[in-house]
Amino acid sequence: MRSLYIDGAWCDSASDEALDVVNPATEQVIDTVPAGATADVDAAAAAAAAAFPAWSALTPGQRVTHLAKALELFNARLGDIADVLTRDIGAPATFAAKVQAGLPSLMFRTYIDLVEEHGERYFTGEEVGNSLVVHEPIGVVGAITPWNYPLHQIVLKVVPALLAGNTVVLKPSEVAPLSAYSLAEVLDEAGLPAGVFNLVSGTGPVVGEAIAAHPKVDMVSFTGSTRAGTRVSQVAAETVKRVALELGGKSPNVILPGADLTKAVKRGVADVMRNTGQSCNALTRMLVHRDSYDEAVELAAAAAAKYAPGDPADEGTRMGPLVSAAQLDKVRSYVDLGVEEGARLVTGGSAPVEGRDSGYYVSPTVFADVRNDMRIAQEEIFGPVLALIAYDTVEEAVEIANDTVYGLNAAVWSGDPDEGLAVARRLRAGQVELNGGALNPRAPFGGYKRSGNGREWGLPGLEEFCEVKAVQM
Repeated sequence: MRSLYIDGAWCDSASDEALDVVNPATEQVIDTVPAGATADVDAAAAAAAAAFPAWSALTPGQRVTHLAKALELFNARLGDIADVLTRDIGAPATFAAKVQAGLPSLMFRTYIDLVEEHGERYFTGEEVGNSLVVHEPIGVVGAITPWNYPLHQIVLKVVPALLAGNTVVLKPSEVAPLSAYSLAEVLDEAGLPAGVFNLVSGTGPVVGEAIAAHPKVDMVSFTGSTRAGTRVSQVAAETVKRVALELGGKSPNVILPGADLTKAVKRGVADVMRNTGQSCNALTRMLVHRDSYDEAVELAAAAAAKYAPGDPADEGTRMGPLVSAAQLDKVRSYVDLGVEEGARLVTGGSAPVEGRDSGYYVSPTVFADVRNDMRIAQEEIFGPVLALIAYDTVEEAVEIANDTVYGLNAAVWSGDPDEGLAVARRLRAGQVELNGGALNPRAPFGGYKRSGNGREWGLPGLEEFCEVKAVQM
């Protein structure tokens, strides 16, 4: 069994219990990690609090030096880390290398660059009238991360928090914790001072709640379900600590009349099938004008058929298994619910995937004739399930797009860029992709409404881990 990483050393947990790590493609146990206890969080928080004065006193450049060394070591192990992610969450090998490991590397580098470019202004301060406005670290940051993009979400919290001068207690998802250990090994090898980074594995109800409640933890940054995020907020409120939440989504993909329908549908389906649909920002509601609706349904079915589930270790596989048996049961139940609600099952379904006797595999699924009040259009399924919804006017499309408790992501496709931008501005979401706009690691990401609060990525993702002080002169 693996150990915890507290105060610069690998150590045993106060708990004798362990958590099995299961390969979702084989259903075999591949590792075990400690089911940490409240006492472990106490030790980690104490170590982080003790390390904070010295770490926060370093200049931004000195902290960059530490993290740049860690990034160098991280990149040297990138291939091995991608292999870990394939086994841990079932990510296809190509996707694991390019996205599950490659994106964290990109974000790691981006945050270092941002501090090098803006650190002097942010942390030394800038004059605003007769005041000096300074960004300062908050203190001890508790980071609680999910299983769908496990390393990416860890990097989005740990790296900017450390660069801003905070110390960290990390609880990775118990479902997919192994890449967190890869990062901990890198930070240890890079010589990060003891206590600056701490890793406590375990469950949400025990370790997660202990972090959220701990009086020595000054901020909690959480990514996961809206239900769990609500609980984190409730627990953290007792000590009035800052809480940043990146939660669920039910994102609309609005295809306007005159858009390149073939391209829009193909890209939209690819977005839903990415990571086997286990993406909080997946564009799972495709809104198409009624005049083009039947064609869009045919295009979507044809595109989905190209995502046959396969062995994630195979370089040619585009879609691997879901992460767990529980997730498989959930997705299948939603597919059955969609049929019961009266949606038309165009392709896919809840039946076992042919030829896959082991592993948590599900078929790529497309529903047509979906009403926006159906549960499959309102609730986050977190699987490769697309709902196509028809509309008659652009005004109606905007109303449907915004008719959800979520507001994380959205997309607009238009033959007229000005019209597309006008619609994008009306959508209540923290990020909107216009005509397939490329990912920008310097742009903020986060949600409206029940998709959370706060922002990750870019300078806002660095500011999230700072207090702001005004010195009147």
